[in-house]
Amino acid sequence: QVRLVESGGGLAQPGESLRLSCTASGFDTSTYVMRWYRQPPGKERQLVAGVSPLGFLNYADSVKGRFTISRDNAKNMVFLQMNSLRPEDTAVYTCNAVGATREERNNDYWGQGTQVTVSS
Repeated sequence: QVRLVESGGGLAQPGESLRLSCTASGFDTSTYVMRWYRQPPGKERQLVAGVSPLGFLNYADSVKGRFTISRDNAKNMVFLQMNSLRPEDTAVYTCNAVGATREERNNDYWGQGTQVTVSS
């Protein structure tokens, strides 16, 4: 059974850090593009960061220099280190996996999300 389970969300004050984890099961993440999305209250879902199977990274402009995405294929996990958090980072953060091979290109998996709230 394919699953993506996020953890590490919670309440943080502005300027603090949180580290989100996404644990995958039922498939091998090494051939998947792994991404973090977020959905702020009342807004549409937006891409936060992504990492390709070869390690190429991309970030939303709003998080560049503050957030870092990484992956551990041996553990089937992806992480999002979030530093210098701001109130506008408040959102539900969701892990996504999309197949990067021809055989897996139609695979598109989502986690349930974890809430991150940044407030003083």
